[in-house]
Amino acid sequence: MDTPYSRAGAIAEEVSAATRTVSSVCCYCGTGCGVRVQAQGNRVIAVSGDESHPSNRGRLCSKGMQLADTVRRDAARVLRAQWRPSRDEARADIALDQALDIAADRLASVIARHGPDAVGFYLSGQLLTEDYSVFNKLARALVGTNNVDTNSRLCMSSAVAGYKQTLGADAPPACYEDLEQADTVFIAGANVAYAHPVLFRRLEAARQARPHMRVIVVDPRRTDTATGADLHLPILPGTDVALFHAMLHVMVEEGLIDRGYIENHTEGFAALEGRIRAYSPAAAQEICGVPAADIVQAARWFARSPATLSLYTMGLNQSSSGTAKNAALIHLHLATGQIGKPGAGPFSLTGQPNAMGGREAGGMATLLPGHRDPANPDHRADVAALWGVESLPATPGLPALEMFDAVLDGRIKALWIVATNPAQSMPDQARVRAALRQAEFVIVQDAYAGTETLDYADLVLPAATWPEKDGTTTNSERRISRVRAAIEPPGDARPDWRLAADVATRLARRIAPGKAGHFAYADESAVFAEHARTTAGRDLDYSALTYALLERDGPQQWPYGLGAATGTARLYGDGRYPTPGGRARFVDVDYLPVAEPVCAEYPLRLTTGRLRDHWHTMARTALSPTLTRHVEEPWLSMHPADMAAAGVAEGELARVASRRGHLVVGVRADEGLRPGHAFLPMHWGSAFIAGQGVNALTNPARDPVSRQPELKHSAVAVAPAGLPWQAAGWIRGDAAILRQRLAPWLRRFSHAALLPTALGGGGIRVALGETRAPDVDTLQALCAALELGSAMPARPHAAYDDPHRGIVRRVALADRKPVAFFVAGDTRIVDALSAWADGGAGPASVAGLLMGRTGPVERARTVCVCHGVTDRAIQAGIAAGLDLQGLRRTLRCGTGCGSCGPEVARMVARAHVHRQGS
Repeated sequence: MDTPYSRAGAIAEEVSAATRTVSSVCCYCGTGCGVRVQAQGNRVIAVSGDESHPSNRGRLCSKGMQLADTVRRDAARVLRAQWRPSRDEARADIALDQALDIAADRLASVIARHGPDAVGFYLSGQLLTEDYSVFNKLARALVGTNNVDTNSRLCMSSAVAGYKQTLGADAPPACYEDLEQADTVFIAGANVAYAHPVLFRRLEAARQARPHMRVIVVDPRRTDTATGADLHLPILPGTDVALFHAMLHVMVEEGLIDRGYIENHTEGFAALEGRIRAYSPAAAQEICGVPAADIVQAARWFARSPATLSLYTMGLNQSSSGTAKNAALIHLHLATGQIGKPGAGPFSLTGQPNAMGGREAGGMATLLPGHRDPANPDHRADVAALWGVESLPATPGLPALEMFDAVLDGRIKALWIVATNPAQSMPDQARVRAALRQAEFVIVQDAYAGTETLDYADLVLPAATWPEKDGTTTNSERRISRVRAAIEPPGDARPDWRLAADVATRLARRIAPGKAGHFAYADESAVFAEHARTTAGRDLDYSALTYALLERDGPQQWPYGLGAATGTARLYGDGRYPTPGGRARFVDVDYLPVAEPVCAEYPLRLTTGRLRDHWHTMARTALSPTLTRHVEEPWLSMHPADMAAAGVAEGELARVASRRGHLVVGVRADEGLRPGHAFLPMHWGSAFIAGQGVNALTNPARDPVSRQPELKHSAVAVAPAGLPWQAAGWIRGDAAILRQRLAPWLRRFSHAALLPTALGGGGIRVALGETRAPDVDTLQALCAALELGSAMPARPHAAYDDPHRGIVRRVALADRKPVAFFVAGDTRIVDALSAWADGGAGPASVAGLLMGRTGPVERARTVCVCHGVTDRAIQAGIAAGLDLQGLRRTLRCGTGCGSCGPEVARMVARAHVHRQGS
């Protein structure tokens, strides 16, 4: 049978002599969407959804649709290896072979002087499985250390621990098809509309097709996901275990549990049943802040539903009790038999594209390949034999945060960081950065030139990235897909596994000559074949998979062992679990409060999370002008009552402080937050704002089992920033290059934010704490950075300057549109200039605008990035009587990727309520 994967064009379908289309996988979240990459030479010209890929069926979110905008081959990329022999010197470009030799020499020296455990490897869920496999082998079989961990420790390790404790293995038992077959969907600690938009689109379509479906959302915020729920439980942060125990209490009291399933397929229920007696709905109401009646309703819907599917992610995982939260939710499925059947099961959604594949390859300190345990001597012997070495190290490896603690106190001397940005993404940034400064030798292997961690690198290795790499990833539903290169890597960049293998070969010649041949892989398929063998006989067995099979039959779900004709969509349908006794386990976990309670000094609960159109530390998404239009700069969301209590108003700058650090950021009112709560997007670090970024505030307290930090809750205080002098500027041009030019200014002001690319260029907003303006030289230099210095005879411009009073207003024009502007001292005209630069009508008089003689202009905010539809256009459509479908027909908002759909629906509903009230 001819399938999209059996045709010769699956890898490179020739559209014309100069253009080809390559099937691959999106590089963002763990949904694992198939994409079709259209390339011309070494340029990606378009990316679209792959309708033949079962994970997304052609759908893409806003980030996936804009992937072509983010493919760079210029100064935004790390194109050459770089080296600084001492910390007093600047890094300089060197030949790649020289860099590989330096890496091997320095690692060998550290091992010789301090032993193998003086080396640490910090990897990323953005790596391919092949990359993970080679790095893991390098660390354990050659260097001889278990100090290899990944940024998945920050996002998925509690899900791993929860699955292993209860079901026996790190294996989500459900699949995406269950979204269409569930009767009740229970979403806990996940804003699926933002973090996994394609799956949310599938859920929306399923609800339209099955009107009886109910959706329950557990979240402290009224997110886009919660807005459309049948029942929203606005839980206090960290109290999930108490809520789930109370739901189980209701199920037991009302006879809603499946005693037959419990007796035949589980163990440990009696102890847990005793535990939950203390968690009546009334008791949970006091702990969780959720009405007891709503808890009862949620429990009844969950248990009585023919099929209940749970979706959960960071709200459960990023917690000092994340493992207990995961286990307590899984208990609800085991107690009701809601597992192993269509439409049912506990389904953790993965945050990164290949966090799952990394776990399969053993790329965490607490794992070995094939879901093995490094503490188990038999498991170590199994992997040693598969790798052809005598033994693997027995000393436990250090998880991510402990690894950086060990760097800080001198136990780890050399640190190799790959495809991740810990100088932005880890909690307690002051400590993380102190560790990076303390390290004797830091290798940073990355593709993007603007990440914060590069500042701390002694040696930089240039890495290939999407869409320059071949390999595999595993998505949230255990589906393995082929990632295919569409273009060649730029400069000296190489695939991550290749850089690891090249260093490993050199290092082996220095410390273990007999192992040099262990890293002589012909290509990625050889690496995958070696890795697949490590899964044989294990719960995830996909030893039968090969590149050839994946080319022929397309993406496959594991298990897929020898003799299999197809992958496995759902697990545990037979009630057998990969535990010693074959039974799932109830774990006697109790509720514990958050690690850092609020107090008089720090009275607000801060949580962090994703934005719709950005991802992680914005190294990739900030390169796309389209993706920056929905949210252009960082802001703190607060309930209006808390803003009043703190003395800050909408749009003003505030100082947000925790026990670990502070930052200055603008404030917005959000009635979707409970009083006493605040929210910050997770994406902004010191590459974009003054200080050490959002994670200067967050809490490094860890779960005792998973070692995952409590990024989701910190106690903070908010006060007016008291920064009377402010300025803002913008220049049209290449955003990445302009950010590099403007970045030094982040260190010169009390508050500064680089505004990514929303106007098609680069911008900056700054503020000083002094009552006086900055000196004239500073103002002139900042104007010069924006190409608005006084010596500009070739560029028409208008100016109104009084620099001694800190007032500077300049605009450069081309074709009657601003191409650059700078406004200081009184920034009320910035919105008018921005709207004009963004395509709006210009003022009747430029001089009048600069002198402040025109009225204030409120710039429209883009809601639908696919079609450039603003909030103003949507409001005008609503005022003209258009409903949601009418807006879709006339303005096309929500008809592209669909990610803006919940926000547009919320605007329509809010207008309807307003009309009724008036």
